[in-house]
Amino acid sequence: MEYVLTLVLHVEKNDRPAQTDALETAARAVLAILADERSAGEGEWAEAMHAWQDARIRKVVRRARGIEWRRASALPGITVTSALPAPAEDGPPPAEVRVFPPVPLDEVPKDLAKLQVTGTDLEDEDLPEAAPGLPVLWVNPTLEMSTGKTMAQVGHAAHLTWWALPDTARKAWIADDFQLAVRTASPSQWKQLLKSGLPVVQDAGFTEVEPGSRTVVADHPALH
Repeated sequence: MEYVLTLVLHVEKNDRPAQTDALETAARAVLAILADERSAGEGEWAEAMHAWQDARIRKVVRRARGIEWRRASALPGITVTSALPAPAEDGPPPAEVRVFPPVPLDEVPKDLAKLQVTGTDLEDEDLPEAAPGLPVLWVNPTLEMSTGKTMAQVGHAAHLTWWALPDTARKAWIADDFQLAVRTASPSQWKQLLKSGLPVVQDAGFTEVEPGSRTVVADHPALH
């Protein structure tokens, strides 16, 4: 039985978050549910989380606004908000992503299944360099992916990083509220990252990219 984890991005019609803020918040949302006590031991989500992680860690990103967002927010899950400082009055709103425990593909709640899964393309302003010592999820510069697709890919990268980290590094990341950055690598950077031995996401190719495409490399200081 295949399980799927759903991420829902809050996008109002005329009030859309910035692209990278949405990507970083999605990655932090995946980490939040992995670290949640309900996902471990005898927790209420533990059985589903184990079944999902023992197979393909499929993630689907949807978007919601208005009443759709309120209905999604009423379902069991975790809402993660942007870790960025409050934006200027005329700037984009903080990103909000709600992550839901995995369920079998044919059991996705109706209020999630009816949400649109394609067509979310956000924009960015100029981005500063990632702060020194911050985990960075590096996106492949040669691929064209929608915002939703990229959100799923950075979620995979965060997930692979979590698996690779020792307990001490996990605890430190939890204490730091899963601070991280998402940036697009330069072509030369990307080539070096692929040789680094760091966790790399290889996509199955069901949507947007060719099977086997390497989409994101995760660079966490504790992996060096």
